[in-house]
Amino acid sequence: MQRDYSLPFVRNFGIIAHIDAGKTTTSERVLFYTGMSHKIGEVHEGEAVTDWMEQEKERGITITAAAITCFWTPTYHLTETEGVDNADKKKKAEAFRHRFNIIDTPGHVDFTEEVERSLKVLDGGIVVFDGVAGVEPQSETVWKQADKYHVPRVCFINKLDRTGASFDRSFKSILDRLNKNAVRMQIPIGEESEFEAVIDLLTMKAYYFEGEMGNSVRAAEIPEKYLEEAKKYRAELVEKIVENDESLMNDYLDGKEIPVEELKKGLRQAVIGVKVFPVFCGSALKNKGVQLVLDAVVDYLPSPLDVPHVKGTDPKTGEEIEREASDEAPFSALAFKLQTDPYVGQLTFFRVYSGTIEAGSYIYNATNGKKERLSRIVRLQANQREEVKKVFAGEIAAAVGLKDTRTSDTLCDEKNPILLDPIKFAEPVISLRIEPKTKADQEKMGYALKRLSDESPTFKVKSDSDTGETVIMGMGELQLEIMVDRMKREFSVEANVGKPQVAYKETVTRTAEAEHKYIKQSGGKGQYGHVKLNIKPLPALEEGKKIPKNVKRYDDFEFIDSVKGGVIPQEFIPAVEKGVHEAMDRGVIAGYKMTNISCELTFGSYHDVDSSEIAYKIAASQAFQDAAKRAGPVLLEPIMKVEVITPEKFMGDVTGHLASKRGQVEEVSDRGLDKVIHSSVPLAEMFGYITTLRSMTEGRAQFTMEFSKYEIVPPNVAQGIVESRK
Repeated sequence: MQRDYSLPFVRNFGIIAHIDAGKTTTSERVLFYTGMSHKIGEVHEGEAVTDWMEQEKERGITITAAAITCFWTPTYHLTETEGVDNADKKKKAEAFRHRFNIIDTPGHVDFTEEVERSLKVLDGGIVVFDGVAGVEPQSETVWKQADKYHVPRVCFINKLDRTGASFDRSFKSILDRLNKNAVRMQIPIGEESEFEAVIDLLTMKAYYFEGEMGNSVRAAEIPEKYLEEAKKYRAELVEKIVENDESLMNDYLDGKEIPVEELKKGLRQAVIGVKVFPVFCGSALKNKGVQLVLDAVVDYLPSPLDVPHVKGTDPKTGEEIEREASDEAPFSALAFKLQTDPYVGQLTFFRVYSGTIEAGSYIYNATNGKKERLSRIVRLQANQREEVKKVFAGEIAAAVGLKDTRTSDTLCDEKNPILLDPIKFAEPVISLRIEPKTKADQEKMGYALKRLSDESPTFKVKSDSDTGETVIMGMGELQLEIMVDRMKREFSVEANVGKPQVAYKETVTRTAEAEHKYIKQSGGKGQYGHVKLNIKPLPALEEGKKIPKNVKRYDDFEFIDSVKGGVIPQEFIPAVEKGVHEAMDRGVIAGYKMTNISCELTFGSYHDVDSSEIAYKIAASQAFQDAAKRAGPVLLEPIMKVEVITPEKFMGDVTGHLASKRGQVEEVSDRGLDKVIHSSVPLAEMFGYITTLRSMTEGRAQFTMEFSKYEIVPPNVAQGIVESRK
């Protein structure tokens, strides 16, 4: 089986934004204009193709990332008088048909893991902004996530038909809060109820979207009243492009008129290099501007050949290796998402970086060292499945039948193994206790929670060793509410749920040392383990500095093996580290997990006969606990970034109330007639805040909240937390 398109004609991209900016509405237009659906499904009617879960339809929000494959032929083969429906033009344009693999991601902060894992495997992104609100808190979060993975992106300022919409204000918010290298590619003709078309600054044409669903794109001359403004912004655009291309800069300084095609090439290289971010405008709901954004995906976002080769390590030697995006290269892929399907069981979404794989063949999981048979491969259209026999480099597909593969595992050719960088997810910040309603629910609940935690890496399950109760943890109240609802609907499990609790952590503030000998004699072979540990706050990782071979560095922990002269045999060192890890799971103040600690093993001894792994594990665990008690332990609490939008007359009440919740107001800005209050508030103070806010502002204020960082809990508050844990 041969691929039916070449890699330069493939685009893997995601649609990312703050909640309610219009991602899913934009995705629905993409499906319609690319011919994948014959009816536009609206989010507010619960009919969006990509919002297929019951919980998504009921709430009108995206909860899980949906994958879509579709095809697009750019519209720029048009002339001023010929529309996109012209059959002759269409036939000639088929040679330029591109394959889009799109992921529509959630905008709610509780489901930010979906954005994280999608951006890890995608080559580009469309960032959607609300034309009224501009940059919002989650816009900043997804932008930083895209920065982390060096994802090239184009921007789409949506909803310009809404009352209060302003392209200029939204564009300025991108410059002020995200990146100074954003550049206007278009300006709107009219705004709010008068929004009717867009002006393309590169071609200097006005584009109108006609027909029942705006599917006929008509190019025309720019109206006289917008001509001067268009010329001014085109000059800015050209300057931005030539800044990043030396040969174009020379032509520009020589006063030469640079052809549009040359400007496009220069801009493409700047976008792929994450140096420039083109900004487009329109209204997805009113069917204006979406086709030109799809053209921009073709023109400016990278194909799998345009991005750097994927890098990984050799599982045997630890050496860095890379794989070229080619069908001839050895197979390598990253499993980035698990999803339970009611018809075929568990689906494993994977991105192929190199090589090919056929249904029915065996693949090697380099993360856990196991081989598995890939029974079937499906291509996803949200919740619809299309079976395929083979997938190629640069594709995104889903596997059926992989039982031992988890999110972030590397799948590869066993003869040419590679271990790709895993996806790093945020730690849960909120927890609640859950118990089955009946004995029949008890067994089913364990199975359901395992399946759900496999699907969602930020949803974790643990047992409280003191009470024997089951505790579920996640990124926010909504995520936990959805998981409990899914347990009921998908697994028929009825459960009683406790009140939400904050996921506190513990850490140390100074250096301390401790030594412990574990000696046990009970007749016959005894147990002997002796370690000396030094612990301190985890130092920041210096950029560019290599980690020494005797140091194991994790996100929140560092283990240093400094024993000399073989006083502890090498085979027992992993047991010491394991003992420290287990001790960190139960802190010394209130039993919360410990974090941000550097632990150095400095000395110890062993017994020729009695030393064992379990003895060293126990000795290390006890030594760590002793040292932690003397190292100035403190409680840490999650601090949330809170943004409140309120009418001006309630601003004093809102800021005063936030201050009473140990909140710090950082900035107040204007958004239309409203005030936007940016603040940092401990999560513990935010439960039930929406009810208080509504009653305080006659129901006219709203707020958004997302995790920001962990900070030390004030002593008086910490004392209350410790007493409640007792």
